[in-house]
Amino acid sequence: MTYIPSADRYKKMRYRRCGNSGIKLPEISLGLWHNFGGVDVTENYRKILHLAFDSGITHFDLANNYGPPPGSAEDNFGRILKEDFRGYRDELIISTKAGYTMWDGPYGDWGSKKYLVSSLDQSLKRMQLDYVDIFYHHRPDPETPLEETMNALDLIVRQGKALYAGISNYPADKAEKAIKILKELGTPCLIHQPKYSMFERWVEGGLLDVLENEGVGCIPFSPLAQGMLTNKYLHGIPEDSRAARPTGFLQTSHLTAARLSQIKSLNDLALLRGQSLAQMALAWLLKDKRVTSVLIGASRAEQLADSLKALDNIVFSADELAQIEVILAP
Repeated sequence: MTYIPSADRYKKMRYRRCGNSGIKLPEISLGLWHNFGGVDVTENYRKILHLAFDSGITHFDLANNYGPPPGSAEDNFGRILKEDFRGYRDELIISTKAGYTMWDGPYGDWGSKKYLVSSLDQSLKRMQLDYVDIFYHHRPDPETPLEETMNALDLIVRQGKALYAGISNYPADKAEKAIKILKELGTPCLIHQPKYSMFERWVEGGLLDVLENEGVGCIPFSPLAQGMLTNKYLHGIPEDSRAARPTGFLQTSHLTAARLSQIKSLNDLALLRGQSLAQMALAWLLKDKRVTSVLIGASRAEQLADSLKALDNIVFSADELAQIEVILAP
């Protein structure tokens, strides 16, 4: 059955300008870090992608290593793009990244020009695209000169393989240097993608100020702290949760008694606001106008639909913000 997008999709979403650029991004964007790999069910992630676009989400975020196995999320997205979104490419912002291990040997990791150019060529083949809208360096490289990495991003944009350059996981000082190098090269940095949530607030220690001063957008990832900022852990650690997996990013050691107490208190406040904890956590990030969009994941279409309800109330009273700070205090 041919997919036909919702005719009123752009009435369902608000869009924010990304820094000083001409690009606007939806307040919520979809990340394909989990649930879109070779181990996942095609019809499930197809439904998620359809609902996202039907809801006005125009930005889909990937990376070379998303899966598992690495690369499979790009393969799967490229196939769905060709089958279902063929006539809508110009309505989409598609991003990918390179910076983590992708292949053996000295040229399959970090931030050399060799790695970044080769990786994007592979990503374009997997997604069956001529270009991506945004190409990110995924993490700072402690050994490669920053000038080489930024020169690679500049080259990629000039080659037409990406329209915009971005950086991810850069601390404030390195981000500021990278942004200035790109500006001098004539390829302004469009956006920074940091890890940011109620439980992960390092970006408030200078990075958000740098981005605002330099006119660069901000799109936080892991806004729900790997599921801690949901109702999943209100009554302990479920056996099927991420925290219960021995090899996951979220470990049971992260869910201390103090953290569980914070989760319960935040949930109580969310209920008073007429929201779930997850919806309040997303709204809390969007209260800051320096945040262009919030990047969320979804394991089911219903989960995405629930997250989108966060947009119904992103306004906080001074009292609510003060209560949140008290709850989050060490």
